[in-house]
Amino acid sequence: MSKRRKSQRAAEATPKREKVRDIFVPRPFEGLTDEPEWIALRELVPAASAPLRLAPALVEEFGEREVVLATVLPMAAPAMTKPDGRVLIGLQRHQQSGDVSRDLAEALLCALRAEPGGPVSVPPLPGPGPRLQDVLVDGPLEVTMHDGFEFWLDPGAADDPNVQASLERANAAIYPTVRLAAARAAYWCQVPEKAHVRWVLPDDEDAALDALAQLSVAGTLTLSERTRFAGMFRAHGRLVPVWDLPEDVPATEWEQPVTDFAKRYAEALADGSPLDAAGRRARHGLLGRQLTLR
Repeated sequence: MSKRRKSQRAAEATPKREKVRDIFVPRPFEGLTDEPEWIALRELVPAASAPLRLAPALVEEFGEREVVLATVLPMAAPAMTKPDGRVLIGLQRHQQSGDVSRDLAEALLCALRAEPGGPVSVPPLPGPGPRLQDVLVDGPLEVTMHDGFEFWLDPGAADDPNVQASLERANAAIYPTVRLAAARAAYWCQVPEKAHVRWVLPDDEDAALDALAQLSVAGTLTLSERTRFAGMFRAHGRLVPVWDLPEDVPATEWEQPVTDFAKRYAEALADGSPLDAAGRRARHGLLGRQLTLR
């Protein structure tokens, strides 16, 4: 038998792997009550967590399990389980498909099926199936900010020198970040030589852009005289404006300026009237100030 014929027979004997089609979903968190906060935790916040509630069907199948959403897990893993049955799901991960919501739901299901305390295997492309909106009881996220990643660890785990060294390396990469009470999904952060306020707007992108253009024309797009509107970026179908701030002013001092800006923005958004020539020019200028900042 020729080599070519042998190869053909071997190929016929080997079952074909089903090809998983990846589908891009521009707004993976659409429909969730706290869509902007989900986006903020995925894109802006280094270390935070929030409890999640399983949908009734999953409670019936797996029992009452404690599930925690984490901004990031060790080695950017998609999920992990604790010996006591707790499940942690990581928002920021290495491998992902075009539908973040589907990825997170699959990671949750894989963790629920895994042995408590054991490894969790999650496919990079999960294929069709339930999404976050199907596996959770929806509601506002109760976010807890962390100064470091100690919340990953079980009691006593940090006594291991290797674990402690790994934790110190992870913590060293964190920029100071504060969740602002002035607006939902608004965060102050400090990077070398400057600070920022970043706010995930909850509104339709076109309407939000029109409102920002109106504020630009009115000269009220900044937070105060010492701030600069740096631009904005898109994240999962929502706009995220960014302001440069002086680094020597603490986060608490920006609550009132952000509150005042949120009021101006809400009024401009409610206006809804078509932009005039100046507004259209301002809108075009804002589009030219798109950032790649995350």
